[in-house]
Amino acid sequence: MADIVLLSTADWDHPLWTNKQHVACALAAEGERVLYVESLGLRSVQVKTQDFRRILRRLFLGLRFVRAVRPGIWVLSPLVLPGGSRGVSLRLNRMVVHLSISIACWLLRFRSPWLWTYNPLTLLYLPLKGFELSVYHAVDAVQEQPCMPKSLIESQEARLCHVVDQVFTTSPYLAEQLARHTDKICYEPNVADRDHFSASIALRQAPGFVDPPELAGIPEPKIGFVGAISSYKLDFGLIRAVALRHPEWHFVFIGPQSEGEPSTDLSQLFGLSNVHWLGPKPYSQLPRFLAAFQCAWLPLQCNGYTRAMFPMKFFEYLFAGLPVVSTRIHALRSFEAICSLCPPDPLEFSQQLQRVLGGEGPSLEKRLTGIDGYTYAGRTRRMLKLLRSQAECAG
Repeated sequence: MADIVLLSTADWDHPLWTNKQHVACALAAEGERVLYVESLGLRSVQVKTQDFRRILRRLFLGLRFVRAVRPGIWVLSPLVLPGGSRGVSLRLNRMVVHLSISIACWLLRFRSPWLWTYNPLTLLYLPLKGFELSVYHAVDAVQEQPCMPKSLIESQEARLCHVVDQVFTTSPYLAEQLARHTDKICYEPNVADRDHFSASIALRQAPGFVDPPELAGIPEPKIGFVGAISSYKLDFGLIRAVALRHPEWHFVFIGPQSEGEPSTDLSQLFGLSNVHWLGPKPYSQLPRFLAAFQCAWLPLQCNGYTRAMFPMKFFEYLFAGLPVVSTRIHALRSFEAICSLCPPDPLEFSQQLQRVLGGEGPSLEKRLTGIDGYTYAGRTRRMLKLLRSQAECAG
């Protein structure tokens, strides 16, 4: 059993769970103990209501110090200055982070802990010498997100890759880019909670299945998207063009708007009668919504961020039994046999959606066979096996 300090870039109770929360749960399920350190605020604060709400939340939770959230998982919310990566604010944040983690580890009786970090600026805040083993899990091109200190992130990420014991990446492009800084790199794609999302298949096949009330009155076919609705990820022009081309199709979006990008402008999509906005829904309820869809799609932008991404929702859709139509991004090319990939062109997307809605494309059996093994449990065991073998060799 290992004691693991997981340095996240996402708050534990964020409505959209990411790799960080899922990996913490998977590690705990393997018997490890996890101290989940919430986001240190990589980007500068924007004059938006949601940013001030997060600051107030952090003040409240920070005063509680360490809190148990699940068996084997504790959450720490350091009282740091958001975006404080330079000057006096950095020195204050470094002191707060280092001291908070040290005290939390002492209280939880962590012995020779590992560091599992998602934060490319880790070395600004935390020395690695106090950890028995260190891991950098690169899951996004964080520097390509809006309002991020791009040059600082790139230089610090390079430093981090040089000194950690292992780098994991969730996309081939990230592996290619970070391989310039280390040879201790392993590509493990994003995965999904198979047991959770496969419940959609059983629900869809149940004779008495009824759509969630929020979908009442929305006719079929329903084409769904679940996730953050931001302009640096989604191609709103493409969505509008496809929706106008096919008024008989209905496009349902579940998730927070303007996530990570307060300037997101959805005005070109508002007013379209076949585009429906449900807002965020609890993770526990997602299988029921997915069961009501006939298809899922990923109308993504083609930019520096999406070039490096592997959408978590890709496998979630597939485990839910849905055919998937997506922009042809780098990470999904090796899965083209079980999905439909196309350029970000309205005509191409329309043709592919028409095709899968008509029952063409890979069968459900082929899609499910093609994703067997892409689970959090399987990936976490592979990662731990690699890390333990390295620790044994070093010992």
